[in-house]
Amino acid sequence: MRKQIVAGNWKMNTTPEQGVELVKSILKGIGTHCGSVNYIVCPPYTHLSEVTKITRGTNIRVGAQNCADEAKGAYTGEVSAEMIASLGVDYVILGHSERRQYYGETSEKLNKRLNLAYANGLVPIYCVGETLEERESGKLWDVVKAQLEEVVFGLTDEQFRKLIIAYEPVWAIGTGKVATADQAQEMHAFIRKTLTVKYKELADKTPILYGGSVKPDNAKEIFAKPDVDGGLIGGAALKAEDFLGIGAGF
Repeated sequence: MRKQIVAGNWKMNTTPEQGVELVKSILKGIGTHCGSVNYIVCPPYTHLSEVTKITRGTNIRVGAQNCADEAKGAYTGEVSAEMIASLGVDYVILGHSERRQYYGETSEKLNKRLNLAYANGLVPIYCVGETLEERESGKLWDVVKAQLEEVVFGLTDEQFRKLIIAYEPVWAIGTGKVATADQAQEMHAFIRKTLTVKYKELADKTPILYGGSVKPDNAKEIFAKPDVDGGLIGGAALKAEDFLGIGAGF
């Protein structure tokens, strides 16, 4: 059985103090047992140290929202995978559509990031997804396939076993629009089939998360689909009640 995961991407929101309070509220809501759901919180870099301290020994894991594509050096403003891992962080989001769109992240850079993440013991949550224009023009399959082949297909079997994929229809991020449960399942099944070409039976064990305006009132329908293993949550992750409500969708 694949892991059931609810990961919260806080993006550039909350101060460190607010982030600490949010995590405390989440912990209070779930107690010490998460059941079958694996909860991950991904705060801004400035919060990572305190959040990892608070969650140590609990059932909540911590992820970073990105890492540099170089190990160290004169790269002002960057944060390396080694720095992140040294704080006790377990996961790192890579290839998010906002990073691709606003900061020009390429497959070449993402390959370097993935390898640095693995080298430092971090589990990547690798994001793929199409824009509205790409979907409407029928290019969605080619776009997502290329995002997988150009980055994921370079991984060894050992690395691939630790990978989490997140499908984010770019047109449904922060817009209030949501892919239907059937649309999500259709793409998740396509992703799994594409991964099977290279990784065969390992692909059936890979968690694939849906990211795109998931809320407590639609999570259950989306998570009920056979190839949807959870969600990468944006706005709803900033409220403990909503975040936990989405986890209750399993």
